[in-house]
Amino acid sequence: MIPSTIRFLATASLAFAPLPLLAKEPLSEKFEVQGSVLIYDTEKNNGEIADEDIRALNRSLRKHVEVKELHLNSSGGSVHAGTEMAELVIKYSLDTYVEGECTSACVDVFLAGNRRHMARGAKIGFHQRSWAAEAVQRFYRSNRSHNRWDTPFEFGSWIYADTQSEIHAHQLYMISRGVDPGFVVETLKAEASEVWYPTHEELQAAGVLREAVPGVVARPRQPLVNPQQAPLVELEKKK
Repeated sequence: MIPSTIRFLATASLAFAPLPLLAKEPLSEKFEVQGSVLIYDTEKNNGEIADEDIRALNRSLRKHVEVKELHLNSSGGSVHAGTEMAELVIKYSLDTYVEGECTSACVDVFLAGNRRHMARGAKIGFHQRSWAAEAVQRFYRSNRSHNRWDTPFEFGSWIYADTQSEIHAHQLYMISRGVDPGFVVETLKAEASEVWYPTHEELQAAGVLREAVPGVVARPRQPLVNPQQAPLVELEKKK
């Protein structure tokens, strides 16, 4: 549920940033280039996928044109950041590889890869998304006047519909990346506090691991929120 106006401005600022400026900025500590491989590891300092990683990924790929494959090790993080990073992986036609673990929002980035593989002993995990109660409360208070939510119950009705739309869009994204529809449904069985780690054989049979992705790629998510109503800082809390 990221406002389209904010998404456009953020994307435009990345696309038109001059290369000399990009070259002067140091790589994020989460990223490391080794030949044609870019390593993205959020676990080095017990971190997670965050919004600043979007710009860092774009900067890394523009600076290191030799990069063909993205290696991932992350337990997840921001839904918004994972979505935007997935779009960059698709844009640059990268292959993806799980080095250690790839869970939650990291899976969106992994599925954006063309050729997708994982190391022996690595794990790919799925669970339901979550939105912290404190963030939901702040979002409601910030937007109730604009949306004319007279009671929390009216907001509850809106969030119920929006959640269904978001889940549907995310499922379409996974299917567009070549994942079996039945498996996509199964990814919702683990609650937000749990993680489902399918076996290597299950991942391969479902198309999560594969040599190439056929067909047209859809965007990971489309927002229902009006571009002028939703503070980005609140929406980033969704994981």
